[in-house]
Amino acid sequence: MDRETDGVLNSLAGYPVFVRDLAVSLRATIRSTIPEAREMLDLQGRVIGYGFGSGYADLICTIIPSKTGVKLVIVRGAELPDPHALLTGTGKRHRYVEFTEASDLRRAGVKPPSVLR
Repeated sequence: MDRETDGVLNSLAGYPVFVRDLAVSLRATIRSTIPEAREMLDLQGRVIGYGFGSGYADLICTIIPSKTGVKLVIVRGAELPDPHALLTGTGKRHRYVEFTEASDLRRAGVKPPSVLR
């Protein structure tokens, strides 16, 4: 395991096992779908961010764990088409997809077709 992975896993240590598993699965999906994205761990904010730079303005998405599940926040998601009705939230800019069990990762539209093969 590399230092990045250790840091992410350590940041998830206080959450229920199913939440850790969901977060790790989402992380793997993001990293395989957008391999050039930079992973940013915000320990104080308790989020794992992904983007093409080192700041908030460069974010694509974030993983936000909680005691009941994981949210995958899509930056500027309010502007995106949502043919599978996955995005929730009422923010002016961002939307999120909520995951509470492993089967949520297999919902239509969560992963691009090339990742499902």
